[in-house]
Amino acid sequence: MARVPGPITLVEPLSGSTAMLIKINAIHVRKRSKYQEIIIADTEDYGRVLILDDYIQSSYHDEVYYHESLVHPAMITHPQPRDVLIIGGGEGATLREALKHPTVMRAVMVDIDAEVVELSRQYLPLMHQEAFNDSRAAVVIENGLAYIERALKAGEKYDVVILDLTDPYASDIAKPLYTAEFYLKVRSLLREDGIMVTQAGSSYYFPEVYDATLNSVKSAFPVVVEYNVWVPSFGYAVNFILGSLGHNPAALTAEEVDRKLRERGVSTLFYSGRTHVALMHLPVFRKVRRKEA
Repeated sequence: MARVPGPITLVEPLSGSTAMLIKINAIHVRKRSKYQEIIIADTEDYGRVLILDDYIQSSYHDEVYYHESLVHPAMITHPQPRDVLIIGGGEGATLREALKHPTVMRAVMVDIDAEVVELSRQYLPLMHQEAFNDSRAAVVIENGLAYIERALKAGEKYDVVILDLTDPYASDIAKPLYTAEFYLKVRSLLREDGIMVTQAGSSYYFPEVYDATLNSVKSAFPVVVEYNVWVPSFGYAVNFILGSLGHNPAALTAEEVDRKLRERGVSTLFYSGRTHVALMHLPVFRKVRRKEA
């Protein structure tokens, strides 16, 4: 571990004209992989963090808000999620949450960057919590689009696809995975009652990119639900877009969600029936435009 000799501040961009200043107490890893710069550090307010190309991806103190909101609405909405595909999520927390559901027989996590996965195994144990070693889990180091194309040719099918990607505006790696063409391929990979969910960046700071993603999902799925949750280390409410071939998460009551969580023995720190209903009904955050008087 590299102990910081003096005050070091991470400047995390929120948009092209706004940034957050985050105090770093210690740096464990800083290296450039084939695809991106990777930093694992300890911060004053968020604990240990994974930073890719200047953007915090996960932090010990608030990652449950992100990962539980990404994973469980789709998993609870599906009546029997057996086969789950995760694209991205190199720190293993999304895999961790999906594997909480005992219905899951197979969870495949595909990440393009082997170094993110290996460094997360070593330095982020509270993120993955040994999910990588679960007998139901398979970790594949490959481009997500290439994996899906290969899986389609092989005739594979999944019940839930979770896209835990870097933001389309933060890195070139994930941009092809936010297009209408890609979502149509995901749809083809799903069983007839399948569900897909993707993180979608910030509708407040990047409305054009968000709307393009939303419209792309709508072009591929008959049921589309958008929701968001505040993540302190991101500095904004992160958006999620869920596309379903039939089941509607917005139709579930708090009682139904809590019953399913109990029946499956799923333990969560943030997500619950009341949280689910709140996520489904809270409008997404957008800039309010007012005319000058």
